[in-house]
Amino acid sequence: MNFRSKLRTEPVGFQLAPMIDVVFLLLCFFMSSQLFAQWETDVPITLPTAKSGQTPRRLPGEVTLNVTKDGAVIVNGQRLDDARLSAMLQRLTSMFPGQPVVLRADKATAYEHVMRVLDLCRQVDIWNVSFATAPPES
Repeated sequence: MNFRSKLRTEPVGFQLAPMIDVVFLLLCFFMSSQLFAQWETDVPITLPTAKSGQTPRRLPGEVTLNVTKDGAVIVNGQRLDDARLSAMLQRLTSMFPGQPVVLRADKATAYEHVMRVLDLCRQVDIWNVSFATAPPES
């Protein structure tokens, strides 16, 4: 007995509703991740210029340390003193060895403030440090 000859299955066409759902979720994800990426650059810091300065690709999980003119360190919109910054960096390195850090210092920041932050990074064994610069104005 062949029961399958009477059953006619029509080919399933392109399902539009699931595709719209996936595209909408991707749109929401990229919009929210772009918003978080802009928070760190909203700190009012004037970066020093460099001829080789360019906007690099951001690494996932990268932490940006903003050093203002007066030496205050701002991370994720919060001012951190040295003890809190050291504790935060220590937690990062314990969870993610090789954690990338971007140091954005104002061009009017005293050198001692930048070295203080670099010393804190070195104490907690952060070695992947990048310095943010701006391209020269034309």
